[in-house]
Amino acid sequence: MSTRVYLHTLGCPKNRVDSEVMLGTLTEAGYRLEQDPAKAEIIVVNTCGFIESAKVESIEAICELAEQKRTGRCKKLVVTGCLVQRHAEELARELPEVDHFLGTGAYQEIAQVVADAQAARLVVPDPDFVHSARSPRINSMAAQTAYLKISEGCDNACAFCIIPKLRGAQRSRPIDDLVAEAAQLASQGTVELSLVAQDLTAYGQDLPGTDRLVDLLPELCRVDGLRWLRLHYAYPRDFPLKLMQVIAREPKIVKYLDMPLQHSSDRLLRSMKRGRDSAFLRDLLARLRGEIPGLALRTSLIVGLPGETEADFADLLGFVEQQRFERLGVFEYSAEEGTPAAEMPGQLAPEVKRSRFQQVMELQRDISYDHQQAMIGRTVEVLVEGRAEETEHLLAGRHAQQAPEIDGLTYVNDGVAYPGEIVQLEITDASDYDLVGRVVARDESRARQPLPAARHPAAKKRGLTVIH
Repeated sequence: MSTRVYLHTLGCPKNRVDSEVMLGTLTEAGYRLEQDPAKAEIIVVNTCGFIESAKVESIEAICELAEQKRTGRCKKLVVTGCLVQRHAEELARELPEVDHFLGTGAYQEIAQVVADAQAARLVVPDPDFVHSARSPRINSMAAQTAYLKISEGCDNACAFCIIPKLRGAQRSRPIDDLVAEAAQLASQGTVELSLVAQDLTAYGQDLPGTDRLVDLLPELCRVDGLRWLRLHYAYPRDFPLKLMQVIAREPKIVKYLDMPLQHSSDRLLRSMKRGRDSAFLRDLLARLRGEIPGLALRTSLIVGLPGETEADFADLLGFVEQQRFERLGVFEYSAEEGTPAAEMPGQLAPEVKRSRFQQVMELQRDISYDHQQAMIGRTVEVLVEGRAEETEHLLAGRHAQQAPEIDGLTYVNDGVAYPGEIVQLEITDASDYDLVGRVVARDESRARQPLPAARHPAAKKRGLTVIH
């Protein structure tokens, strides 16, 4: 009987891809994947160490799952990921119940480590590994959607960010390798592919030759079976006109761009070492909207940075009001050991950071509501995911400008469709972040066994905050 493995993932989509490679590696080695940690002989926790709250969440997950060594069948507990890369020695001292710690450059060794009774407890090499299309991988999301990590690491030196120390320098994957992995995912039923990297727009700068993101995208668009390509984490320093034009003209590239801007104050942008000033960012946003009709922009901002004054924060509020982003996430600044910002004067009190966070979110909630109301009466393509968690009377899906896991949902309350199908939906109702609609057209050539969606007066409204 195969040894059963349970894997728990925390953090970002890039970390999820690492977990999927570990799942594939373990399966290829003969291990059986288990959904219930109480039934698993091996438990793996893939951690996040980006900010303090993520570290706390990771430690709590490790401690909770370590209980399975006492009460369940677990014989071996393995901890991997960014938290290990950052604090391996300390974790090894404080968590004697953990059998092995693997850094971000060692997750591909997971099967060897769990199989070898003599394996080292700490396996934390320099973070220089990046998986390829040949790496075994099991998509942990619904079959119709997946992430494609096009590069690893980061060459930027943002003052608040620890990622380059956790993930190493940028390492882009060749175009042919990415196309091969995209084709593999499409052959498994993936129709939506979200491209992720620490710095998407820097893709290819470290490769020999001149291949860049503008060259990669058309090649991915040629992969049979893929319907939607989505771009995440596009650093705003370099975004050439040719790239905007590719996004505008390629129908498979959804008109959605995730571009973390972090702030609008020139003084703070300089102290953060972001490389561009507010005038550049405003001009870039205007050019993006001008060149890509119907573009939905997602950004992330940080409030409570060291030295952020009331005037700086007022500037940020004005920026959010002016730009009216379709999607926006806000983080309270976290002073991370080993980053320049942690040593800067002017560290703000937690209550100040929390108040500013709440003010931005309240403003964005009103902006989002206006965007959502403008959707009523429109007909949009919706990728159906399955029955809604809230009620069996609704189907849940997402339209092209709703990214998986971080944006709202679109509920189907009239019509039939099946998971993985893209249908035409007329929007009939909207909340702050979610939509409701009825099916008006389906591609019958793609239709399989449908799931009925009985009429329902409205979808349950979800009060998501930070991620919007």
